[in-house]
Amino acid sequence: MRPFPRLVPPGAHPVEPSDISPPHAPQTPPFPAIGAFHAQSWTGLVFCPGPGEGFAFRFSVSLLDGSRADGEDFFWIVHEVGSHAPDGSYARVAFDLGLPLGRGRETPLVRKPGREPGLVLEWGRMGEAGAVGRVSAGFGGELELVPFFPWDWDGEWEEPSPAPGGVPSLFRGRSRPGGFGFALAWRFSPPGAGERSPILSFSPPSVSVGKAAPFSFRFPSAPGTYLSFSAALGRSPEAAEEAARRNLEGGVLPPLASARETYEARRVHVDGVWRGLAESITNNLHWMVLLKPETGEKYVPAGRRWIFPAPDGSPDHWTVFGWDSYFNALELAVESRDLAMAALRAGLATQYPSGCVPNWRGRFGGTPDRSQPPVGSFALAKLLARFGNTQEAAECLPALERWSAFWRAPKGQAARRDGNGDGLFEWGSDTGELSATPPPWEVNASGWQRAAWESGQDDLPNWEEAVWDEAAETFDLASVDLNAYLALDFESLAWVASALGDEEKAEGYRRRWGRLRDLMNETLWNEERGLYLDRKWDGSWSRRVAASNFLPLVAGVPTPEQASRLLETLLDPAWFWGDFVLPTISRNDPAFPQQQYWRGTIWPPMNYLVYQGLKRYGFDEAAGELAQKSVALFLKSWHDYQLCRENYDSRTGEGGGQRYQSWGPLFALIGLEEFLDVTPWGGLTLGSLRPPGETTLRRLRALGRSWTVALSPRGMRVDVDGRTLLSTDAPCVLREVLLGADSFSCRLHAARGLGLRVEHPPTPRRALVDGQVTAMEGRFLRVPAGRHLLRLEG
Repeated sequence: MRPFPRLVPPGAHPVEPSDISPPHAPQTPPFPAIGAFHAQSWTGLVFCPGPGEGFAFRFSVSLLDGSRADGEDFFWIVHEVGSHAPDGSYARVAFDLGLPLGRGRETPLVRKPGREPGLVLEWGRMGEAGAVGRVSAGFGGELELVPFFPWDWDGEWEEPSPAPGGVPSLFRGRSRPGGFGFALAWRFSPPGAGERSPILSFSPPSVSVGKAAPFSFRFPSAPGTYLSFSAALGRSPEAAEEAARRNLEGGVLPPLASARETYEARRVHVDGVWRGLAESITNNLHWMVLLKPETGEKYVPAGRRWIFPAPDGSPDHWTVFGWDSYFNALELAVESRDLAMAALRAGLATQYPSGCVPNWRGRFGGTPDRSQPPVGSFALAKLLARFGNTQEAAECLPALERWSAFWRAPKGQAARRDGNGDGLFEWGSDTGELSATPPPWEVNASGWQRAAWESGQDDLPNWEEAVWDEAAETFDLASVDLNAYLALDFESLAWVASALGDEEKAEGYRRRWGRLRDLMNETLWNEERGLYLDRKWDGSWSRRVAASNFLPLVAGVPTPEQASRLLETLLDPAWFWGDFVLPTISRNDPAFPQQQYWRGTIWPPMNYLVYQGLKRYGFDEAAGELAQKSVALFLKSWHDYQLCRENYDSRTGEGGGQRYQSWGPLFALIGLEEFLDVTPWGGLTLGSLRPPGETTLRRLRALGRSWTVALSPRGMRVDVDGRTLLSTDAPCVLREVLLGADSFSCRLHAARGLGLRVEHPPTPRRALVDGQVTAMEGRFLRVPAGRHLLRLEG
């Protein structure tokens, strides 16, 4: 058997700093871009041949009782957030027309198993500049096809030419004067009939979104109705029409079926007790990818409804949120490095000249006065560790460095967010940088409120301990979370710089991390409580303990002894542990019963970062239990209701907040990382001490290879590129897994003794456990319980 190739660490091919280009320079996204990129048009497609131009169409429905759904109405009646290939080769979404239409937030939540959708939309790209699709209707009424120019795009519509029978079966036009041509053709199939043109006339659209065409097309609908369509871009409307008709002539079902089968056969998949775990991440995130119309760049908002208003009150063209973007990048990386990096770059592209990566920013508004938790460098470090994408990392590093410098830049007598100059940091807001056109809810907001918004935990009870200092423009409270974020930022920047070959820069960030770590341990560690606590400038301790008080774990701040004491409080049911975890504020806090927003509910980013911290310190049993509880919360809501919730009640486990939140699948990502993860501090990590039962992760790509990891209470099996690498007869965690041409090494953690069979190297010559030669039986090695360093040599 051919040996497994060496897994090359990302630092092996350094990039010279002089070759780094500014990350905020306009990227050149791939064109044409085709997808459901218009936030308010989940039932439509956007065709973008280049920056600032293109066309779109969407479908709406009218029922026999006179009710109607169009645009955002469909958000509330989703039945299935289906498959969506990251390259747009296949996508499916379905809607429940048995629910009342037009009710918005008042639309009732119903369990999806046993219900049938009233409208199913499938589509897939055809070639470079086309797409085909099919609408399946299961309702009585009318289906309307509405062409429009989204955002501020403009162009020319040609009057549709009647087909035989007097009704058009195609429209076409140009994306702008002298621009690309576009065309859309269709075939209409009423129940029991072959494909034919619609039997209703075309007319002005019922509702206008964007710049609507002067016509729309209405089709009578009954259960069993189908509408096949084909759309294309071309150098001229005539060329676009030719392509659209050609793709339609062969029928849309064969290419759609082929694209679906191809995607399902290669996508990341989890079966067993965690069935659908990977799909719950990718289906949600891929359907949330939108487009910046002026550049054609892709980004992910906090959700399809999280588009803030522009100053004139209309929806802004896009809204990017501060820390959400970087968690979105980690979620998108499950199947697509390209989409992950697009999300990360979109976050950095919002940066203001001060270095501030804002709380949020749109095309026409934003928050230059305040930032959000600086987790971008952590996300980039994880992506670089997994993919080895040094050039992309080098392009992003300068913006991340400017963001890091933003917090400590000189301001008055101290640093911007070190209001009292003691070296620790506080949340704040720069009053002189306030937006001239804030949205209504930010008009006359106090400095205290803006600082709370900067924290990302808008109404966390911890901030009730703080007073806004007018001179410093910060809280008078050194917060554990911000200092932990910045420590993690320094360490992540050091790791990225080292991987790119700049050891001098890396050492500078390591020194910053070390100084902040020491200061946190001297000032924010409360030995009596065994916790890191927020601290007032007068030296008094905050009485509040939040889930974010455990963030020093992910930043590597505590000593092993301190980390063990943190774990005691975390696992104490009187404080945080329980059936539903982690509450954002301790269970014994007076605010806990409110379960309002960040006042006691369970939020994805806190669970994810605390999980990463537990794994970093080797608390694998606790990490595994947190993973199980997080997955159970998310999958119940996903399987029962097809929802991707913003947060959860920590008493009942019921979902709350937004119905589709882009960082919601972080709960599922925790579970995925129980199978396999790659981090700067643990390298390639495989396995779980708390497997949930029989479950297998298939086809996850990392370090240039395709991985399949099977977990069960009886052990673990790992396949690489379709060949078995190793198997065990008991649960374990393997860290720093390295494959050489004739060697295998890792750090193993097992709760009980186990047998390990390793298929690489092909002819093992000797095995070492903690540096001691250990007898093998062929390829089989016995390892005692505990933590051990293993090495097999061929």
